[in-house]
Amino acid sequence: MERLRQLREQMSADGVKAYIIPSADPHMSEYLPDHYKSIPYISGFSGSAGTLVVTHDFAGLWTDFRYFEQAEEQLTGSGFELVKQKVQHAPEYIQWLCDTLQKGDIVACDENLLSVLLGDLLSQQLSRKGLELQHRDYISAVWGDRPGLPEGTAYLVDDAYIGQTVASKLTAIREAIARLGADQHLISSLDDLAWTFNIRGNDVSYNPVVMGFALINQDHAKLFIGEGKLSEVDKKSLLTSGVEVFGYEEVREAIKHIPEHSLVLIDPKRSCLALTKLLPVTARIIKDTNPSTYLKAVKNETELINTRSAMLKDGVALTKFFKWLSETVGKERVTELSAAAKLHSFRTEQPGFLGDSFNTISAYRAHGALPHYGPTPESDVEVRPEGLFLVDSGGQYRYGTTDVTRTLPMGNNTEEERTDYTLVLKGMIDGCKARFPKGTCGYQIDAIARKPLWDHAINYGHGTGHGVGYFLNVHEGPHVFNATATPISIELGMITSIEPGIYRPGKHGIRIENLVHTVTDVSNEFGDFYAFECLTLAPISTRIVRKEIMSPAQIEWLNSYNAMVFERLSPFLNEDEVTWLKDETKAIGRDGYSPRQHT
Repeated sequence: MERLRQLREQMSADGVKAYIIPSADPHMSEYLPDHYKSIPYISGFSGSAGTLVVTHDFAGLWTDFRYFEQAEEQLTGSGFELVKQKVQHAPEYIQWLCDTLQKGDIVACDENLLSVLLGDLLSQQLSRKGLELQHRDYISAVWGDRPGLPEGTAYLVDDAYIGQTVASKLTAIREAIARLGADQHLISSLDDLAWTFNIRGNDVSYNPVVMGFALINQDHAKLFIGEGKLSEVDKKSLLTSGVEVFGYEEVREAIKHIPEHSLVLIDPKRSCLALTKLLPVTARIIKDTNPSTYLKAVKNETELINTRSAMLKDGVALTKFFKWLSETVGKERVTELSAAAKLHSFRTEQPGFLGDSFNTISAYRAHGALPHYGPTPESDVEVRPEGLFLVDSGGQYRYGTTDVTRTLPMGNNTEEERTDYTLVLKGMIDGCKARFPKGTCGYQIDAIARKPLWDHAINYGHGTGHGVGYFLNVHEGPHVFNATATPISIELGMITSIEPGIYRPGKHGIRIENLVHTVTDVSNEFGDFYAFECLTLAPISTRIVRKEIMSPAQIEWLNSYNAMVFERLSPFLNEDEVTWLKDETKAIGRDGYSPRQHT
């Protein structure tokens, strides 16, 4: 409440009627360094998606259904109220501001935290109502002990792990810049920066990236990162590829001194508004997706080979964890937090493991109905030999990024749980075994995975899948499998998740997720058709499958997948683990229930 009071005092002094605090940094990151975790500091809400809006008589958090329960708990006593978004990621607070404020009122925000796209949208919609958007940074004054920017070091990844040199990537980017009619290109997004320069760091939790910017033209490439982050050896290596290294803050002066009349390519979703306002007045902005965003989405053969190796190591860790969980729950006390810690410990045994790729969702029973639930000491519950346990987790390896979800039947499962589990499994299978023509977009794959649920008048509020980086961000664009008609086709070499789910508040949540790689399938007189190679190697439990509502093709796929998992993982397991996995992955028939039900 005190922080909110101080913020309002600054607003009053400047005549500002509303202040917006997005969950963002100048790089439009999903996961933020501590310096930019303004929403948790001001309101107490720690979810990864949300926006605070403060007026003199109201303070609200706009977030989506994934965080409703979490927000209700964390906002208690903060002075903020939860405003439930109807559409995920939609800036619905803009309309609220237009309906609430009066003509001539000032709305303020730190433009370093506004994407160009969102800043343009805000300005346009507010101006139609006679409202003015101004730049203000009120957080720094309120946050007296604010953490500094990350000071960890960064490093270059050896070409053997990447499969492509920095010089060749810059050539591809420059060709794309020229095609778009630009002569300068600003990169702000950290995963694009990391991919372009084969650089990794630890400035952001879960994502192995380093904070920085880049300016690229046909003759030069300038990288702006913190002083001392790169060794002199790495700097010399970059210089041989035509890359000069400068300090992080020097990007602002460099933008100011871009040549007059330049045509500057900027990604409006991945660049902040504040930097564009530093451009010379004669410069013209070309708004388009970063070329590197498309280029890094299509993995080369080295990246695919290494990713398969990461999946193998991850599958070994997951199998050890599933065995431990099945043999420990009911005999020793296991909680959501201790289960997540145990899974992490199994991953640390695998060579090349560097850390989790996101905060593990370790959710028992009703907590599984919260799609982005993360256990805390306050919410942690014991896992018992009954109901459903959902674990959604991933690892960052030096040779790939993983993301996998399994829902595990712990025993005494209800008919509703059996049916829901089977429907989600059907949706995941149909998505994984889809054959589709070249040019198919993500929303079409999304519909294929949802249909088994739609047939029972069931739906889920999140997307079916997202792109996954190579030893980079676990959530990667530009492609996505969701209901939005995003005109991005699914290309060969892309890695994407397929993760349908069913969530019954107060009861259970079920999600099953594999990562898939787009491959060629059939070419005929009707064109080229693609399919998916399943990359994830983790057993799918069949103990509560209702086989009578599965098609023969779905059962065939499930048996073949589990057989592949056993074949690939068993050489890396001890005798007891092989015995457990053999039972867990044994084929099921086509009639009646699975013979291995838990009652």
